[in-house]
Amino acid sequence: MIPTVVWGTGNVGRASIRAVEAHPALTLTAVLVHDPAKAGRDAGELGGLGRTLGGAATDDIAAVLAARPRAVVYAASGDIRPDDALTDIGRAIRAGAVVVTPSLYPLYDQRNAPPELRDPLVAAVAEGGGSLFVSGVDPGWGNDVLPLLVSGLGTEVDVIRCQEIFDYSTYDQEDSVRHLIGMGHPLEYQPLMLAEGVPTMVWGGQIRLMARALGVELDAVRETLDRRALETTVTTRTMGAFEKGTQGAVRFEVQGVVGGEPRIVIEHITRIHASCAPDWPSPPDGVGAHRVVIEGRPRIEVTVEASDEGENRSAGGNATAVGRLVSAIDWLVEAEPGLYDALDVPLRPAVGRLGRRTA
Repeated sequence: MIPTVVWGTGNVGRASIRAVEAHPALTLTAVLVHDPAKAGRDAGELGGLGRTLGGAATDDIAAVLAARPRAVVYAASGDIRPDDALTDIGRAIRAGAVVVTPSLYPLYDQRNAPPELRDPLVAAVAEGGGSLFVSGVDPGWGNDVLPLLVSGLGTEVDVIRCQEIFDYSTYDQEDSVRHLIGMGHPLEYQPLMLAEGVPTMVWGGQIRLMARALGVELDAVRETLDRRALETTVTTRTMGAFEKGTQGAVRFEVQGVVGGEPRIVIEHITRIHASCAPDWPSPPDGVGAHRVVIEGRPRIEVTVEASDEGENRSAGGNATAVGRLVSAIDWLVEAEPGLYDALDVPLRPAVGRLGRRTA
């Protein structure tokens, strides 16, 4: 059994506790929390398992890493605290752990990550012998292993398009939805995630990964952006009101240009209410989905919908990201220490988990 720590107990951390508990090759040895109020609470309670696991959460990072865990699922946010996340991850690697995380977008394509991010982690690997694999949904399996797998079913492939189409009204991440993405702000407001160059920073690595796997050279990576205002005030269950005239929908693309044409495209269409931008594509059930479209011969379309925690679609997405990461741990433990990406780490069947439930 591989001693495994879950670091963070938010939306991703809850799913991580459940995934580690369910994996037949892993044993949950510690849960790290940042909020002192969570310290001492049972891991099963924090993971939403509905039963106790007999292990209390702790905020003593030094003590947990001193025990030399073999793996760490780093579930703490890196969106608004990237420097802290980088420091935490480096500490775990220097302690000899395999670290899996969705938290640092530039490291999804670790080969091309900025030196100020990559170099400290390479040094941590050399010092401690740990490893790192960064992945998620989108960016993640929704625009690396899934589209590449589906592309292999085509005779002729003209364009690979990866779409995330979501109604954000079910999200319980107000800071991200309002301030990072801009929902509910005037259209004059510049949200960080939509600033020029930021979508390429987040998703450009996925474009490069797909191009590398397909054996093509990119001419360029470019962006498009469209924003729409709400025509009426809407109220959400989790985040309150979003006022008429403020941003209610966003559509952008990150395009990999090959031979002068956009051939590898990652597209996001997100709304705070279905009434906004009704002419844009919508998910099949109006809530949310990830979709891969292979334009060519034949035309292939695959739509993935995931739900968890009471049929919540955003929780379902988090759970699939965690599934991809946690399923990679035993493979990474057997591999040489180093930094890995989605083309290195295979997506394998759920061996030993069929019919096995954690709650």
